[in-house]
Amino acid sequence: MHNHNTLRRGSHRRLVALICTLFFYASILSPTHAHEQTLPEIGAPSGSVLTPSEEQKLGQAFMRSIRKTMDLLDDPLANSYIQSLGNRLAQQTGSTAGSYNFFIVDNPQVNAFAGPAGNIGVYTGLITTTESESELASVMAHEIAHVSQNHLVRTYDAVSRMSVPAAAMILAAIVIGAAANNPDAAVAAATGIQAGMVQRQINFTRNHEEEADNIGIQILAAADFDPRSMPVFFDRMGQATRLYDTGQLPEFLRTHPVTSNRIADAHGRADQYRYRQRPDSLEYHLLRAQLKASEFTQDKNAVQFFGSSLRDGRYRNEEGQRYGYMLSLIAAREMDRAREQLNILLKQRPQQIHYIVADALLLKKTGQPDQGIAALIDGLTLYPGNYPLTIYLAQSLLEAGRPAEAIPVLEKQVAGHPDDSSLYKLLAQAAGDSGDTTLGRQYLAEYHYHSGNLEPAMQQLQLALSDRKLDYYRSAKMAARLKLIRQELADLKKRGK
Repeated sequence: MHNHNTLRRGSHRRLVALICTLFFYASILSPTHAHEQTLPEIGAPSGSVLTPSEEQKLGQAFMRSIRKTMDLLDDPLANSYIQSLGNRLAQQTGSTAGSYNFFIVDNPQVNAFAGPAGNIGVYTGLITTTESESELASVMAHEIAHVSQNHLVRTYDAVSRMSVPAAAMILAAIVIGAAANNPDAAVAAATGIQAGMVQRQINFTRNHEEEADNIGIQILAAADFDPRSMPVFFDRMGQATRLYDTGQLPEFLRTHPVTSNRIADAHGRADQYRYRQRPDSLEYHLLRAQLKASEFTQDKNAVQFFGSSLRDGRYRNEEGQRYGYMLSLIAAREMDRAREQLNILLKQRPQQIHYIVADALLLKKTGQPDQGIAALIDGLTLYPGNYPLTIYLAQSLLEAGRPAEAIPVLEKQVAGHPDDSSLYKLLAQAAGDSGDTTLGRQYLAEYHYHSGNLEPAMQQLQLALSDRKLDYYRSAKMAARLKLIRQELADLKKRGK
């Protein structure tokens, strides 16, 4: 488990990094508001604040900062699930596919946040704390409502009317959940800002929280989840509040204060919908088990936990618990016992992607990498173009010394995942290992860029352009890309980042 002080120091570094990025965008996107201090009406149209292009730029900068300063879960199956669940909810707002980007922060804190341009982060600690898929969906629906109702854009308008440094600091604090609804924390985060100005902004965001609860419950009902899961989760968080000193509250309770009035309001709204008991998806239970297994510092303790809970019948979902047991046994290098458990799962669902991936992993770890690769290829026959299977296949091909085969497999995914830094990292490795140094540098540049490291991205493109064998088309394409990144870096430096 993570050390508490380390987490606090990490949170501070993350806040500082994000403040710097948003400070730059606050100054270039809304310079005319720099010295005004009038808060907008709640219903102010977002189009007068940021154009779609400007908001997209802000969202891209936000994600580069997030990738650079926070630990994101690099697991294709987990990320595919959270994106799928998020898309299902977001569709109820009339959003088109690809309008939202959902990602998982690898952190045991109970928290979630919404950033600009539909970027929504969910912490691993939140996922393992929820007791049903509807509870997880309720928190995500709440964050989606912040986006669909333009809360961040409205907040941007409000804070951009202050001085630019004040605007950037408050916006950064709100975005990552450092001070959204906690007066003391907000004042601390926005050092040097008049307390009254901060308090007005906090009152403004409290209205956002109420509206997000209301819209979130509507989203839940429309997506066929249990609307009562939101007040139920709030109830449990409210009970947890009494177990902590104020300074020790979980991050979710700091940024989403659960008052008796808020719980009562949520119950009242949810009671307007007929009761529905929706079973959790298997994928939800598999993800919870996977994350639970990873929480143990010693693999043998995870084996003991899952093994005893299966024997005693202490679980919400037997299949999910067995999956966690199997993963723990693999981690503990008890391969024969892991194979026994996996065979039980495969007998139940031979076409379940999680089990196909686990089968390939177990085959690789028992000295049969080619058979593992074959299992993944068979899986892609069942599910053509499946992103998790593609990534695991590419990784297996690289580990087996077959990088040239990995390149076309990975390149098919670029169009659908243009901002996926881990995809570019794999492509860079595959190209480099196969002997195409120039292509490797080109993909490595994209990896650095989407990870928030602009200078290394420029350096890699410059090295790639020094290849005298480059054809005109590739050379021109890379030169144009280098020009864009160089301009962005120059703007950042000019604004004092």
